[in-house]
Amino acid sequence: PAAAIFGSGDSYREGRPGGGAGGGRGLAAAPPPLMAAGMAAAKEGEEDEAELSLLECRVCFERYGPGEQRRPRNLPCGHVLCRGCQGALGGPEGRRLECPFCRRACGPAETSDCLPLLQLLEVLGPAGGRLPSALGRGRGAAGPVPAGLGLRLSLGGWGSLVNPTGVAACRRSGRLAVAHDGKKRIHVFGPSGSCLQRFGERGDAGNDIKYPLDVTVTSDGHVVVTDGGDRSVKAFDFEGRGVLAIQEGFCLPWGLDATPESEVILTDSEAGALYRLAADFQKGKLKKCQMIRSQLVSPRGVAVSQTSGVIVVIEHLKAQGPNNGSTRVKIFSAEMDLVGQMDSFGLNLIFPSKIYTTAVAFDKEGRVIVTDVCSQAVICLGKPEEFPIFNPLISHGLSYPVGLAYMANNSLAVLDSGDHSIKIYSST
Repeated sequence: PAAAIFGSGDSYREGRPGGGAGGGRGLAAAPPPLMAAGMAAAKEGEEDEAELSLLECRVCFERYGPGEQRRPRNLPCGHVLCRGCQGALGGPEGRRLECPFCRRACGPAETSDCLPLLQLLEVLGPAGGRLPSALGRGRGAAGPVPAGLGLRLSLGGWGSLVNPTGVAACRRSGRLAVAHDGKKRIHVFGPSGSCLQRFGERGDAGNDIKYPLDVTVTSDGHVVVTDGGDRSVKAFDFEGRGVLAIQEGFCLPWGLDATPESEVILTDSEAGALYRLAADFQKGKLKKCQMIRSQLVSPRGVAVSQTSGVIVVIEHLKAQGPNNGSTRVKIFSAEMDLVGQMDSFGLNLIFPSKIYTTAVAFDKEGRVIVTDVCSQAVICLGKPEEFPIFNPLISHGLSYPVGLAYMANNSLAVLDSGDHSIKIYSST
């Protein structure tokens, strides 16, 4: 077996703030004509956005097609781009390319035609008809899940979410914030799965989001996003108003998580550093930006224990040759002392297969939970003092899990970039 490598459609019901009382459907009166027209226009706009997101390459923004250059291609990470952009990123010699969305490296032989998109293009025909109404509906897991943990809800889907990169939960309200590559970069779901808000325009203005990498929600109700496009950290309220943009000489701000005090722990992947940010988000004022750890190796995912203050960081280790990349988990105390780490050699003594993790979270008991994109699973590694144990929590129904968030009711939200969805699991 390969060496273990780790390290030392949317099922929402459309909703809007300020809607009718209770949001009920049964015997509610029909909306006035002007309101109905506005609702129809909004729905048509959302369908147009879904069609644009589905049928255009998100690198060159050219429409996909069955021809050689515009043919949609899957990368191993689950992201899609056209064959022309794949060739441009790989260069004339067809060398290894780096995914423009998640930075994962792959070889040309690891890519494949995106059959669902090709089939959709065939259905729509040369003229490009409207999208089938069934697209974007939620889908359940592809197989059974371990006893005691069941799939409760599936949100998003291709067209609603586009190449999602981060998910976070508001522990107070139960809302989920997702960062993705749509026209509006932040998508907010309610606890029941309804779409509450979309914001974070794509553009070059100060509060626009160019390329979101991760998202967190502070305890005082602000959505904080890392923007790889202009190497900044941006904060919004839940209504979508930009309140703060932080550019403190970051090289590539990537992962982030909020502390109970509404501070933000941030990784800088290129600088190999970990930062602590303190801000008055209500007033839009940065109080402190302090580097608390350096000499890390391409740190990305990060999580903070809400009870002990322990911090877990995922490092992405560089290696020569195809499929040799690896990840490492490091655990630091609240005082930033190294508590434990696990690299490929250590895990090779414990686990029988290769593991490559992209996201990390703490459950309410303080256990470290990670995603593994190799086995398409979510795994519990135990508490810091017993790290590492190996307990698969979800082993079926995931394509390319890239994000984790525990909700207020202790349900686990898993962001699956492979089918552009959020899957919410809860104890049964």
